Amino acid sequence: MKGTAMLRSSRVRPYAITGGRTIARMPLLLETLVSVPDYDLMVHQMLVAESRDIYALCRSVQSIAEISAALDMPLGVVRVLVSDLADDGRLRIHPTAVHAGVPEHMLLERVLRGLQTIKH
Repeated sequence: MKGTAMLRSSRVRPYAITGGRTIARMPLLLETLVSVPDYDLMVHQMLVAESRDIYALCRSVQSIAEISAALDMPLGVVRVLVSDLADDGRLRIHPTAVHAGVPEHMLLERVLRGLQTIKH
């Protein structure tokens, strides 16, 4: 029972951090790439735990799917937190591959790799 309660609390906390919001202010697809334009340790230290984890992970370019998988965080929560960080200028949202001229097969391979890492 104790493990179940801990699992439930680990899933509830991120939703509490988003204020119960499950929809991001901007459209963020699974394949949307994000990164930290200028990593700042002071910014990192003042963020709440989940946003701090996203901020640190995105020192290298990550997709929304990769962030969700790496941090074992629900996609909806990742989208909301990434959107908030981007609104504050802490994360850069890269143009989607369709608009950036990246071949579709490369995009699909990257998304597939991200989805394969998501734990069931």
